[in-house]
Amino acid sequence: MSSTIPTEPHRKALIGSPSNFWLHSSKNGFDLTHPSVHSSPVTGPTHIIQTSTEPITIDPSKSALIIIDMQNFFLSEAFGRDQKGPGHAACKQLAAHAIPAARKASIRVIWVNWGLTEEEVGNMPPAVKRAFGFFSIPADVDFKADDAFGHHEESISVDRHGKENQSFYRGIGADCGTLKFPDGKTVEGGKLLMRDSWNAALQPPLDAIFDEGSKLESKPDVWIHKNRMSGMWGSTTPLKEFLDKEGIRTLFFTGVNTDQQWI
Repeated sequence: MSSTIPTEPHRKALIGSPSNFWLHSSKNGFDLTHPSVHSSPVTGPTHIIQTSTEPITIDPSKSALIIIDMQNFFLSEAFGRDQKGPGHAACKQLAAHAIPAARKASIRVIWVNWGLTEEEVGNMPPAVKRAFGFFSIPADVDFKADDAFGHHEESISVDRHGKENQSFYRGIGADCGTLKFPDGKTVEGGKLLMRDSWNAALQPPLDAIFDEGSKLESKPDVWIHKNRMSGMWGSTTPLKEFLDKEGIRTLFFTGVNTDQQWI
């Protein structure tokens, strides 16, 4: 007597809401092409990506590669960063594989980086400032009205728990001073995570890769400043505004600090 293995029935599902939904097929995996209505056929090209669980189908015109925080502050030897750590492993994978593949597939590449203004630093809530350390002064010294929340001559750098450390900076917006590389070369670090500072610039070779991508005639790379750990922390941010304007719905997060992007 021959035996037969029962076949699972083909099933489909709609997940989400009428304005934002995924399609799922037990045969084909998840459909993230985001048609206007679930019954509408996709008119443009699509790509099927095999994941560690199920395949996903995407519309490249509605997708973006989001590269997070690949900046000198998080990656440079001048800040004591491990050159064999996960950040540099991500840098190599981005340069060799992810960015070329995204451009070949006509997927937008968006670089999301810390880039603060003086106004943003002045209005930064304490919970965010604490994460990057802060300055501390002797208990018998008074805070002056004009420098209570800024640099103080008698201050020392402390970690987020208030313990003295030997870091190169005293919190967000503080001057990092002159930094030294292992080979003896020096660089002016600039104010921590402020726009146009060396510490907030992209780590080589990504700086050159962005410069090349920003000059593409079709779908040039985009640089978007953020002022929190996440680029999507509020009801609206520059990143969200750009995604909405461009109709981008599917995001591939890469880089460092990717776990913080929904905080």
